[in-house]
Amino acid sequence: MRKILLVFTSLFIMLALALAGCQSEENESSTVAEAQEEKVVRIGYQKNCPFVILKGLGTLEERLEPLGYTVEWNEFQAGPALVEALNAGSIDIGRTGNTPVIFAQASGTPFKTFAAGKPKFHGSGILVPEDSPIKSLEDLENKKISFAKGSSSHYLIVKALEEAGIDYNDISPAFLQPGDARVAFEQGNVDAMVVWDPFTASTELHSDGVLLTNGEGLTTDRDFFIATDTFANEQEDITDIIVEELIKSSDWANENTDELVEMLTPILNIEEDSIRLASERRDYGVDEISAEIIEEQQNIADLFYDLDIIPTKVDVEEVMK
Repeated sequence: MRKILLVFTSLFIMLALALAGCQSEENESSTVAEAQEEKVVRIGYQKNCPFVILKGLGTLEERLEPLGYTVEWNEFQAGPALVEALNAGSIDIGRTGNTPVIFAQASGTPFKTFAAGKPKFHGSGILVPEDSPIKSLEDLENKKISFAKGSSSHYLIVKALEEAGIDYNDISPAFLQPGDARVAFEQGNVDAMVVWDPFTASTELHSDGVLLTNGEGLTTDRDFFIATDTFANEQEDITDIIVEELIKSSDWANENTDELVEMLTPILNIEEDSIRLASERRDYGVDEISAEIIEEQQNIADLFYDLDIIPTKVDVEEVMK
């Protein structure tokens, strides 16, 4: 009898262990499934762009959390690197200037533009040293000029030279990102620098830079908000939410300059007075894609193709959502 009891006890224990193992496997499978279902929106941004403000306020995370999404922020110094990351699938959404999207389209990057920013030409410009003999656009001929290749500054210098009647081949380009361009400018290794805020403001206030011209009359220098083809086609509800939150955060920025400067100064690691100057001469906001904006972009694309800066003629409307 005792042997029979021991056998039944052993069988019971084995059954209990087996059931516990099954339960453990089910819990593990459930955990893996939940992890696999985690949804992340990967956003690329640049210094002093609207996404920086949205990131600082944290309102996008609050809006997306109930939908099961988290947000991953990735910083880039300039637009060309950002669109390369978009093409590689490292980010889903990005913000960049008017020119990088042209280069991206010409190189075959699959993306869609789902919104545009308001013009910000006051903070983009051509800077020369305070003691420079360069006093007008015409004086830029045969000079060494730094700008980021494929950036909004690339288009600004092209348009400025066109305005002055100077052939693009009659300057010596120094393709430098803003940080390296600033060093070259301060050391006298370039005659002029083309850049955007807050780098423009910082060079004016702290490196004896003089603004030869800003972008007024030459470029609107809009922001463009882009997404991979896949994300734009499959997650339109998320891009709509992002636009709504960008509008709200832009309104906040325009109405709260002091708080904006306080927010951006440690984030951008640039002098407070430079951030204030950049903020005060910019109108944050989002515009829907319009015929006027499409025409602006097409003019950039056509000019770059005519100058052999891009290898392919593009129809910008094809990437406008």
